[in-house]
Amino acid sequence: MSKVKISGDKYAWLMAVSISTGTSHGLKPMEANPLGGVRSKYPGPRAQISRDRSLTWWRRILPIIASHRLTFITSIVLSFVSLVFQTLVPNMLNHAITGIQTHSTGLHFEVIQIIVVGVLAGVTGIISRQYVYYTAYNVEADLRSLIYEHLTWLSFSFYDRVQSGQLISRANSDIRSVQMYSTFAPLIIVQSSIGILAFGFMLSIDPVLALIAMTIMPAMYFIGIRMRRVLFPISWITQARLAEVATIVDENINGVRVVKSFAQEEAEVNRLADAAERVAWAYVKDAQFRGKWSPWVQNLPQVGLALVLVFGGWMVYDGHLGIGAILAFNAYLLMLQAPFMMLGQLVMMGQRAKASAERIFEVLDESPDIVERPGAFDLENVKGALDFNHVRFEYANGAQILTDFDAHVSAGETVAIVGRTGSGKSTIARLLTRFYDVSDGAVCVDGIDVRDATLESLRANVGVVLDEPFLFSISIAENIAYGKPDATYDAIEAAARAANAHEFIERLPEGYDTVVGERGYTLSGGQRQRIAIARTLLVNPPVLVLDDATSAIDVHVEAGIYEALSTLLARRTTIVIAHRISTIALASRVILIDEGRVVATGTHEELLATTPLYAEVLAQTTREDE
Repeated sequence: MSKVKISGDKYAWLMAVSISTGTSHGLKPMEANPLGGVRSKYPGPRAQISRDRSLTWWRRILPIIASHRLTFITSIVLSFVSLVFQTLVPNMLNHAITGIQTHSTGLHFEVIQIIVVGVLAGVTGIISRQYVYYTAYNVEADLRSLIYEHLTWLSFSFYDRVQSGQLISRANSDIRSVQMYSTFAPLIIVQSSIGILAFGFMLSIDPVLALIAMTIMPAMYFIGIRMRRVLFPISWITQARLAEVATIVDENINGVRVVKSFAQEEAEVNRLADAAERVAWAYVKDAQFRGKWSPWVQNLPQVGLALVLVFGGWMVYDGHLGIGAILAFNAYLLMLQAPFMMLGQLVMMGQRAKASAERIFEVLDESPDIVERPGAFDLENVKGALDFNHVRFEYANGAQILTDFDAHVSAGETVAIVGRTGSGKSTIARLLTRFYDVSDGAVCVDGIDVRDATLESLRANVGVVLDEPFLFSISIAENIAYGKPDATYDAIEAAARAANAHEFIERLPEGYDTVVGERGYTLSGGQRQRIAIARTLLVNPPVLVLDDATSAIDVHVEAGIYEALSTLLARRTTIVIAHRISTIALASRVILIDEGRVVATGTHEELLATTPLYAEVLAQTTREDE
C-alpha cells in the first residue's frame, strides 16, 4: 500500500469525529435530534469477515453471505427449480413429436404441458432474480459498512502512510467486484448445473451420442485453468491503477484552492491523463487476454454441436434415432453452451474479485495502534489536573518530536504553551487525547495514566479545538451540536455566543439552519474556527485544548471571543497552544518548549524579562503571522 502522508483536511475530519463524539471507533449512534427529528440507529453488518488469514479469500467473505442465507438460499433453490423446468421442455418436445408421428397422443395436451412448464420456469426465474439482487446489494452494504467501521477504528499512524484515494477505491470499486462474484458466482454455478441435467437427458436419449458431444470437455478444463492464471495479475493491476486515479481526483478536489492559486490546472490535468492512460493500458491488456481466451470457451461447444449433427444426422438417416430425439438433443446441446460461456465469465469475475478482496483485506487486516488496555475504566468526575511525566515521542517515520517533556498543569489552571514551529506543541494535544501514544514516559489526567482510561471517556473529558477546523456539509446548528446531538437550540445558541459566532450566524440567509458548503469553505476561516470553538464548548469538557484555535481570526474578533471565553475558562483546565500575545494573555502561566522539552515556565512578563529565547520566539511567530 502506498505510504504517503494524508492531507491536513483528513486529520481535521478524524479529529472532529473523535473529539466531538468522544469515540475513536465509528460515528456514535444518535437517538434524539432536535434539529431534524430522530436519527435512526444503524444496526451494523450482521457478521464480520473471518480473521483467519490462512483461509482463501472467499472463505473469509463467507460469513457475510451466510448472514443473508435465507434470501440467498431461496434465490439458489428457485433458480435451480427454474432450470429443472427449462430442461424438461426439450424432452417434452421429443415426446410430443414422437406422439404426433405415432398418433398416440393429442397435440393440444402436449402444447398445454409445455406452456405450463414454461410459465413455471419464468415465474420461478423472476422471483429468483429478485432475491439474488436483494442479497447482493445487502452484502455490498455490509462490506462497505465493515470497511468504514474498521477505518474509524484505525489509529492516526495508519492515515500517516495511506493515501485517501486508495481507501476510497477499496470502499467502492473493490467492494463492488467482491460483491458481484460472492453473490452471483453461486448462482452461475447453479445455472451451470443445467449442463448436468441436460447431459442426463442426453444419456437417456442416446449414450453414445452424448459422449461424443462431451469430447471437448477436457480442452475446456485446461483453458479455464490457463485463463485463471493470466487474468489475476492484470485484474490486480487494473484495480490498483483505478485507485491511483481516485487518489489524484481526491487530492485535486481537496486541494483545488492550492491548484488554482499556483495556476497548476494544466499540470494536474496532465497528471490525471497519465494515470487514466495507465488504467486504459490495463483495461486493454485485460481485453486482449479476454479476446484471446474467451472465443475458445464460447466456440468449442460449437465443435460438439457439429459432431452431434454429423453423427446424429447419420443415425437419423439410418433409422436408429427419431426426429424428435435429434431435435431434443440439439436443444440440450444449446443449453450446454450457456454453462460454457458462464464458466469463462466466472473465471474472469473470480480473478478480479480475488484481486479486489486481497486489496480490501490489506485494510481490514490492519490493527489499530491505539487500543484500550484490559481493564480500562471510565474517567469520572474529572477535575482536570494534567501531568506530563518525562514524555518522549517520535512518529513512525522516526522523526523525534518530544525528547523529555515534563510539565504539570493544576486543575482549573489556564496554561499557554509557546515554542518554535515544529517544537511539538500540537503533538502535546494529540498525546493528551491518545491520538498517539507516548514512546516513553506518561500522560496523566487527575493522576490516571490516559492509557488506563477508556478512549470514549478520555475524549469526552478532553476537548480540542484545532487550528484547521473541519465542518461537515450540514447546517451550522448541526455542526455545533455534532458532539451533543440532543442539545437544544438555546444551548446551541449559548455556545455560539460564547464563541462570538452568534452575530455572523444570524446574518446568514437561513441563520442556524444555513447549510455550509463542503468542509465549510463557504465560510471564512475565522467563521469556521468560531463554529468549531462553539462545537467544543457545547460538549463542555473539563479539559480544553485550544490548538492555535484563533489563528485565522481577526484580532478584534479574537478579543471578543476571549472576553466571552474568560468566564468559561475559569471553570476548566485549559491548555492554549498559541503564538499571539493576545492569546497568551488568557493564560496565568506560560510554558516555553524548545527541541521537545520545557526550557522555561512562568508568567508572560517573567519570561520576557528572564528568557531571551521567549522574546525571540514571539518575535519570530509575529513575523510569520504578518
